[in-house]
Amino acid sequence: MEETSNFIKTIMKDDLESGRVKEIITRFPPEPNAYLHIGHARAIITDFETAKSFGGKTNLRFDDTNPSKEKAEFVDAILNDIAWLGYTPAKVLYGSDYFDLQYEKAILLIKKGLAYVDDLSQEEIARDRDTNQGDGKESPYRNRSVEENLRLFEEMRQGKYADGEKTLRAKIDMKSPNVNMRDPVIYRINHMEHHRQGNKWCIYPMYDFAHPLQDAFEGITHSLCSIEYDNHRPLYDWVIDNCDVITETTHPHQYEFGRLNIANTVLSKRYLRALVDSKKVTGYDDCRMPTLVGLRRKGVTADAIKNFIISTGLSRINSTIDPSTLDNFIRDDLKLKASRPSAILRPLKVTITNYPEGEIEWLDAPNNMENEELGSRKVAFGKHLYIDQNDFILEKPNKKWKRLAKDVEVRLMFAYFIKCNDVVYDENGNIVELLCTYDKTTKSGSGFDERKPNGTINYVEATTAVPAEFRLFENLLVPETEENKDMDFMERLNPNSIQVINGFVESWLKDTKVGEHYQFLREGYYCTDKDSTDSKLVFNRTCDLKSGFSK
Repeated sequence: MEETSNFIKTIMKDDLESGRVKEIITRFPPEPNAYLHIGHARAIITDFETAKSFGGKTNLRFDDTNPSKEKAEFVDAILNDIAWLGYTPAKVLYGSDYFDLQYEKAILLIKKGLAYVDDLSQEEIARDRDTNQGDGKESPYRNRSVEENLRLFEEMRQGKYADGEKTLRAKIDMKSPNVNMRDPVIYRINHMEHHRQGNKWCIYPMYDFAHPLQDAFEGITHSLCSIEYDNHRPLYDWVIDNCDVITETTHPHQYEFGRLNIANTVLSKRYLRALVDSKKVTGYDDCRMPTLVGLRRKGVTADAIKNFIISTGLSRINSTIDPSTLDNFIRDDLKLKASRPSAILRPLKVTITNYPEGEIEWLDAPNNMENEELGSRKVAFGKHLYIDQNDFILEKPNKKWKRLAKDVEVRLMFAYFIKCNDVVYDENGNIVELLCTYDKTTKSGSGFDERKPNGTINYVEATTAVPAEFRLFENLLVPETEENKDMDFMERLNPNSIQVINGFVESWLKDTKVGEHYQFLREGYYCTDKDSTDSKLVFNRTCDLKSGFSK
């Protein structure tokens, strides 16, 4: 899908034409403390696609300035997700690689009288900055001398003080109506081993200080972020203006765009972690999770996600979209790419009484009726078959019923006409087998057209069929209502978010590979799961077909 114009692209175009920048350089700066979800996909796609529109480039920079939450596991997952989406960063960088430079800039601010070491606790600082109480209250340590601040800051670096005992704060304006400008903390103490820097540092820069400096060091021209950072922009500009990083070619600017929310979907890293920790899901790659790794396992394609995100446009307003919208893009992407075999999710045994026992016939069938380039396959037909329980009813109810019923004739897809003559019941009165006859003169493709069957249904031959488990998913949260809107999200978990059923697929699918996509005839789009074994395949339902049938 071609990306349409948006306000950020307009800004970039104007900046190039005015000469403010010579080249567009953006960055995607994830913190490696969780798996990326579909909300992050908007940021990734926006960064890469807008830069690409102008022949620019995009860096991947890990914001690894908080060692208490970061892991190499998350770094690897993010790299895989970005590659899966089809993007290659111009550079892969780490915020931690700039620790020495950022420390120098903090020293510079101290020497300029624009930063000081504070002894107040985190709670005391938050209380004194509270905008609900009018002007902020200045710290009693705000006017320490430059010499004392330099000494204390160096002692912080040397590990002389415990976590939380001291911080370094920017000296800006405690009367500002914007709380972010009320002497924000720019360095804190954290005695924890860093996943890349080891124990070299025990002080770490805060995001609002590190991020603009990293942008400047890398020559980022357009620093794109979500709208909640709108009121952080004055601090971003303050750091850029006071840390001597502006050059003729380097002066980054921050621009914000609205978040994309998806109805009844958890898009909070903290909440997603809670789901995993409480074992409400099997992991971050659970197919019900909105993580990119979960969506990928479910069978959602990268192109579908990209086209979905691009279709939502870009503005400074937060938006919420129905999750079924993504399904439309999945169908559009896969309808000509996926083979269309038969899968019987609710098996009902059929015995063709006039077909020879032990004989198997292999019939030609196209892999995709809308795309001849996908070729054809052989479909087994024999005396013992499975059809879907929903394709049979004892008595035909009306003319709209276009499937099998007793004394009614239907066509088996790519095979023959069959007619149900009798049924077999179990001890509980349930139908467990249909006794049918077939007409060998009605072989598909034979040109037989003297009579019309009561519809066409699909099947699998029973003796060659491969057992399969099918996992059907619904939204992890039930829809929001007046009654539940104030509930904790854990109380809104959908008890029917996963349904596991067992059936059969065509024999050739025994060689399926993990991640392969199929449109199971009249069922929907599915993907082979990593839990598949030689004795039982596992398929995840990616999405339904556009229209379903209600019996």
